[in-house]
Amino acid sequence: MVRLFKSTILTLDEAGSLPIWRQPVALLVLMAVAMPLAFSVWSALLNNFVIEVAAFDGVKIGWLQSVREIPGFLAVGVIAVIIFMREQVLGVVSLLVLGLATAVTSFFPSFEGLLVTTMLSSLGFHYYETVNQSLQLQWIDRKRAPQVLGWLVATGSAASLVAYGLIVVGWVYYGLTYTAAYLIGGGATILLAMICYFAYPQFESPTPQVKRMVLKRRYWLYYALQFMAGARRQIFVVFAAFMMVERFGFEVYAITALFMINYIANMVFAPLMGRLITLFGERRALIFEYTGLIGVFLAYGGIYYFGWGAMLAAGLYVVDHLFFALAFAQKTYFQKICDPKDIAPTAAVAFTINHIAAVCLPALLGYLWITSPLAVFVLAACMALVSLLLALLIPRHPSDGNETIFAGGSLRILAE
Repeated sequence: MVRLFKSTILTLDEAGSLPIWRQPVALLVLMAVAMPLAFSVWSALLNNFVIEVAAFDGVKIGWLQSVREIPGFLAVGVIAVIIFMREQVLGVVSLLVLGLATAVTSFFPSFEGLLVTTMLSSLGFHYYETVNQSLQLQWIDRKRAPQVLGWLVATGSAASLVAYGLIVVGWVYYGLTYTAAYLIGGGATILLAMICYFAYPQFESPTPQVKRMVLKRRYWLYYALQFMAGARRQIFVVFAAFMMVERFGFEVYAITALFMINYIANMVFAPLMGRLITLFGERRALIFEYTGLIGVFLAYGGIYYFGWGAMLAAGLYVVDHLFFALAFAQKTYFQKICDPKDIAPTAAVAFTINHIAAVCLPALLGYLWITSPLAVFVLAACMALVSLLLALLIPRHPSDGNETIFAGGSLRILAE
């Protein structure tokens, strides 16, 4: 029976006759659960682990995060890998690498050791995310994409919530250690990845994917949005939580509880956001996101500079995370404008573009952080402003041939 599951290749139409739990969307759900169990444990413990165990400062955390983004920058390599390996299999293998690297993290607490384990876990994470984005856009119908993507975000948030809840309870009441937490989180991802491999057939997308690099002029706005998203997000990922620990002394359980609040909010609001994107379109959703992020980043700077308080910082962190949940509007925008055969190679190229700034910014901003944390957050607000200006170029109804408000040689901003 296991051999049948491994070798069977079904089209999406044929997969419709399978039990619901073995259909393509069910596999996407299971993978959406598997990834956060390792990644959420890693991210929840990282800032406390590197400060308490590895004695990191702003410079070292900046370098660590820059190294973490190198596999994202090299995500274009997915195009070469899928020549020899099916995307679905690559996604599972990536989850296995992520789980294994997370499981052994605490055994290598030095700066050099953390660089190695971080590089491996990041390789699994970024290659999984690249393939996962491609499979989502290939397997999910365009009309249902915003709602389904919203539910997938909610599912991943629920998995993260479970992981964070176990950390909080284990840390406060049962003396959970870094070693045990990393082993449990990584091990759970490995187990679910094996189920993804053995319990599901291989699904064949209706449109064969181009297996070479694709760069098309008409996708330029999507590329630009990806670049700015990568640059802007690094400041949130690297320095927002780091500020909580360094400036306000948040302990492991406090940081983890804050993450839990984030994911509870995502569970509630992500499906709603999917419906709102369907009703109002990607343009308005992204304008709303970037306008909010400008205010959030400026407020972060005020918190650090004027000492407005830990509770306000924590509240803004939750709001910040909710705004980032709207980012899947970029995916549905691309799905509407793209040639279906370009999805896999463009997902890889977009991930690389997303990480161009991400590779160098954390290390450079680590030095700026030592001099002026306020300047770091002001820079992030400026990046959000650039993203807002780009979002204004998205038409109300994007499609192939209607990629921007300039499409067709005329500016149609008043009609939007």
